[in-house]
Amino acid sequence: MYILAIDQGTSQTKALIIDTDGRVLATNSAPLRTRIVGDSRIEQDPYEILASVQSACAPLLEYYPATIVGLDNQGETFLLWDARTGIALTPAISWQDKRGMAICVELEAAGNGPLVREKTGLLLDSYFSAPKLAHELRANPELRRRAESGELRFGTIDSWIIWMLSADHAHLTDPSTAARTLLFNIHQQQWDEHLLALFDIPAALLPTVVPSAGMAGEITVAGHTLALHALLCDQTAALFGQGCIGPGEAKCSFGTGAFLLLNTGQQPSRSTNGLLSTIAWQLPEATHYALDGGIFTAGAAIEWLRDGLGMLATSAESSGMAERADPATTPICIPALAGLAAPYWRSNARGTVFGLSRGSGRAELVRGTLEGLAMRVGDVLLAMQADAQLTIPYLRVDGGPARNHFLMQTIADDLGVEVQVAAEVESTALGIAQMARYSATGVPLVEIAGGWRGSAIYEPQIGADERRVRRARWERAIAAALAFYE
Repeated sequence: MYILAIDQGTSQTKALIIDTDGRVLATNSAPLRTRIVGDSRIEQDPYEILASVQSACAPLLEYYPATIVGLDNQGETFLLWDARTGIALTPAISWQDKRGMAICVELEAAGNGPLVREKTGLLLDSYFSAPKLAHELRANPELRRRAESGELRFGTIDSWIIWMLSADHAHLTDPSTAARTLLFNIHQQQWDEHLLALFDIPAALLPTVVPSAGMAGEITVAGHTLALHALLCDQTAALFGQGCIGPGEAKCSFGTGAFLLLNTGQQPSRSTNGLLSTIAWQLPEATHYALDGGIFTAGAAIEWLRDGLGMLATSAESSGMAERADPATTPICIPALAGLAAPYWRSNARGTVFGLSRGSGRAELVRGTLEGLAMRVGDVLLAMQADAQLTIPYLRVDGGPARNHFLMQTIADDLGVEVQVAAEVESTALGIAQMARYSATGVPLVEIAGGWRGSAIYEPQIGADERRVRRARWERAIAAALAFYE
């Protein structure tokens, strides 16, 4: 028996095949485009997303006729469609889109922030779906009328794919994705009437929430009908794929940004240090929670050095260039090219450089940027340790920048923890595949966790005193940058 994983991401859809022993047999991907309109609207074509699912999966299913499938998705990205015809009535409105900012400001000013935080574990931020959905319904009276009459459906990308690929047009999502909308009560594990009223969103729009693991129906992909056994948000899929099954285990997935999650077990951990509390997954026996800290600029900073400034021919050469740089003339770089997310949540902040001198050349700017990325990871992980009141023994990492030796060693040094790089690059796709395997075969969770393999391990190479000096310099720089953008 073969198991298909569909990892529907922002820049591409990835497909992966595993067998019942959890071995990765084949992978494939299909690229996606993103459209940026003005300074706040970031969108994708929902039909292009569907086509990318078919393109990524079709070649694999020809050789590996899977019968089981798991699906993970972008999380906060959503659209509206006609409940009768399935015709998309909006673009796929990206998690990066900012059109809901005014509604967030309005609700925060009215004193609703603490209530939203208590129920959802999240902040009032346009990163999440509800403010943007509220904006669309407010801006378009016809959409509002049809939403209230039950003629429309709302869905994150998992819901859209399932609706379009299931014969009975199933309208589903799971708790890990529902928890990213600002409409889902993570304690009661259901859509919240108070939150729906707050954002003025009709309940008839919403999908049914089903467990992350369990038979949820059938979808047909590239002519193959498969049993849908797993649904997850992308970052929690990566947490599962990294084998972080138990409380206190943490991962960081690098891509355009960097996203850290810490498994906190079967109780949500309320953050007092600028993090989010979210649902990791819902299994038949229990729901697991996580602390979540996002960094909006990670791989994008290296791409900016390469494409925007022409300092690098390839992203890969940044590691060697940083190692050759002079530490004495390396500036402190805060790579906030898209604002500062966790734990600061300052969307108006921008990239800032301190300490330039005539001895600062290309290599030093590259080194400073990588050191800044490492410090941003440290910002989040230290906040996680404070919230969870524990010392995290290691950090598991995946994604393209995880192959950057200088960056990984610097993270280990700055945090004083072991950094473990996953052998499987596609940890997110592997995670949803493993969740489907768990659901369909009953394989023990401990076996899934024990199957994790690493490709490299980085041990800290500096002492506690130097670590404190580095952290103190960074915190002074962050304080100055935040004050500037006040």
